[in-house]
Amino acid sequence: MKGVILAGGLGTRLYPLTHVTNKHLLPVYDKPMIYYPIQTLVKAGINEVIIVTGGPFAGHFLNVLKNGGELGLKHLEYAYQQGEGGIAAALALTEDFADGDSIAVILGDNTTDADISGAVKNFKDGVLVFLKKVPDPQRFGVAVFDQNDKKRLIKIEEKPKKPKSNFAVTGLYLYDNSVFDIIKTCRPSVRGELEITDVNNCYLKEGKLNWSELKGFWSDAGTFESLFRSNAYWASKK
Repeated sequence: MKGVILAGGLGTRLYPLTHVTNKHLLPVYDKPMIYYPIQTLVKAGINEVIIVTGGPFAGHFLNVLKNGGELGLKHLEYAYQQGEGGIAAALALTEDFADGDSIAVILGDNTTDADISGAVKNFKDGVLVFLKKVPDPQRFGVAVFDQNDKKRLIKIEEKPKKPKSNFAVTGLYLYDNSVFDIIKTCRPSVRGELEITDVNNCYLKEGKLNWSELKGFWSDAGTFESLFRSNAYWASKK
């Protein structure tokens, strides 16, 4: 399995910090943010990775990561996303890199100490979505469960004003290679983006979506509050 880290966007919610560099290169305690998703993949046995980035600071990644060898990567590639097309549009840029293989996808602002190596080893097809209970689910894609079977996921709602659960879809997924064909069938949302939630719901309709609750610490770092939470946790681990 190969790894995909999605690290695009302009990080406008973190202005003025992101006037200086890409959001994913901001510090989380003693490391650049991008180190954490790389470590998650390497710990799971994945050492071939592509980073999709964009915006005016894309070149900064080369100075920080170089060829990835110091972080345990055997092969590191970069792809450039023009504009703000959404997570699914960014993922579409990695089809040639995947080269028919399954992929582990993680958002570049996700920091977690979870070990997904077992899930990676046992993955066969479809999509495995990692969920996590959060205090602010309205910021995320939210899992909707069957009222009669609390373990049966029936839908994912994107940033609902009234979430039907507090299980957020973390930015961590395992996909088979059919994800690229599914993305090609998606249409832009009202935000003008190709939503990863639409991709996941397509798998769900086909009966090919499984989910797992992510164990351990997990947080994004896309707001000042979540960036602070991530910093505080990783500082406490030292």
